[in-house]
Parts: sequence; C-alpha cells; structure tokens
Amino acid sequence: MKKAYVFPGQGAQFVGMGKELYDTSEKAHDLFEKANDILGFRITDEMFYGADEGLRQTKVTQPAIFIHSVVLAKTLGENVKPDMTAGHSLGEFSALVAAGALSFEDGLKLVYKRALAMQRACDLHPSTMAAILALPDEKVEEICAAIDEVVVPANYNCPGQVVISGSMKGIEIACEKMKEAGAKRALPLKVGGAFHSPLMEPAREELAKAIENTLFHQPICPIYQNVSTIGETNPDTIKKNMIAQLTSPVKWTQSVQNMIKDGATEFVELGPGSVLQGLITKIDPRVTVSGKQ
Repeated sequence: MKKAYVFPGQGAQFVGMGKELYDTSEKAHDLFEKANDILGFRITDEMFYGADEGLRQTKVTQPAIFIHSVVLAKTLGENVKPDMTAGHSLGEFSALVAAGALSFEDGLKLVYKRALAMQRACDLHPSTMAAILALPDEKVEEICAAIDEVVVPANYNCPGQVVISGSMKGIEIACEKMKEAGAKRALPLKVGGAFHSPLMEPAREELAKAIENTLFHQPICPIYQNVSTIGETNPDTIKKNMIAQLTSPVKWTQSVQNMIKDGATEFVELGPGSVLQGLITKIDPRVTVSGKQ
C-alpha cells in the first residue's frame, strides 16, 4: 500500500486560496511571506483578497497555485512523506518540490518564469484549447493529425476526456470533426493559448535556459512525469522532461495507471480544487482519493 501526492494545474485557483493556512500555521505564514519576497510583489493579496479576473492572469495564477500546493505539502509534518508524486502540467513543479528534487525558492522562480514565457507565447500566437468528451484517444489523435492546421492532443485527463490544443482555426475545425465522429461534447475552453502544443516552442526555449541553470536534486521518491509517465528519480532525466513538458502532451491517464501498477492505493490531492480526485476516480474507481486545500 503506497500513498501518492498529486498536485493540480492551472484552472484550480479561487479567491481566498491559502488564507486559512496563512492565518493558522506559522510555517505556512513564513513560506507565503518568503514567496512574496521572491516574486517582488504581494501575491498573497491577489490570492486572499483579489478579484477572479486578476487571479486568472497566467502570471498570477501559476505561482499562486504552486505556492498554495507546496505550502500544503510542507505543513503536513516532517514525518509525512509520499511514496510517489505527480502533478498535472503546472502541478509537476509542485510535485518536484514535494519530492525534494527542487527547492521551494528555485521552484517558484521557475514557475514565475514559465508563466511569463507562456504569456508571451500566447500573445505571439493567438490560440486556444478544447475538451473532447466520450471519444477514444486514438480517434482524437487521428482527427488532429488529418487537419492542415496546428492542432494536437494536449491533456490525456482520463478515459473519454482529452483536451486538444492549437490555432483558433485548427480548434474550430477539430471540434466540428470530433462531433461528426461521435464526441458527446467538443467544448472550447476559456484559456489564453495553446498550452502543450508546438505553439509553445518560444516559451519552451525561454524556460529551457532557466531549467538548465537550476540545481535539481535526487528526489526522496519517484516522480511520475507528464512526458514519460513513469517514476523518475534521476535528476538529469527529470530536468530533461521538464524542458520537454511545455510542448508535449500531459499524459495524466497513463501516469496514474503506472502509479497504480507500481503500488499506489491512496491518492492525496494537495492544492486548490478537487479536479484530480475526480479524474483519478474515473481512471480507476478502486483507489482511495482525498484532498487538502
């Protein structure tokens, strides 16, 4: 019986996130204040008291979710350690810190650089994403490959739920073709760009330099990465996968399946929201899921 810590990605944020932790835990308070110092602005004001619109800005959203998730992991107690970790997209940085592969400071700096680089890439190439429901993964891949526009599978969230990513025109065409092929829904998402697609290449190049110059440590447990889907412990491999992550699909279904195959029976979601708990239950209803936020 093994316990896995899992960490959410962008979209899980809400106004007030982390405030109770800040008010009730001295350790959490100190970490939140350290985050404010590292970023050079009081992100806690946006998290605790801001407006939804401000919190939805990529440059705020990504560090906010990372900070909240990591603070939760660090306030569980020194003796509470996971047997494995994983994170969905942005959440992978939280998973790295929870497993000791990155320091809190370095993780936050990378997340902030990632957020700014992704925002610039979105401004450069207007693009979007869409959720495809109740269509086999292979059919989604086949339809994307046949479209003469940038459009690719971006998130394999759970069986019957794949998010695609690409140009505005590509997503529009793909949604029509997915419906024709029998998809229950082909729902355009309110996002700023085509995350986990070739259109993120400028951001990948920018982030790669920062990752290469950051010290990665041997983790205390395997990290099941979005790109490889298997438990990684080699710092060089972990670093290489993090560089590839921005332009590669998030293979969440496959990662969770491999964690279960390797003995995970209990999954704890640390961070805002409960999206991952729902996805994991759909991937395998036999496992135990819970969350802390």
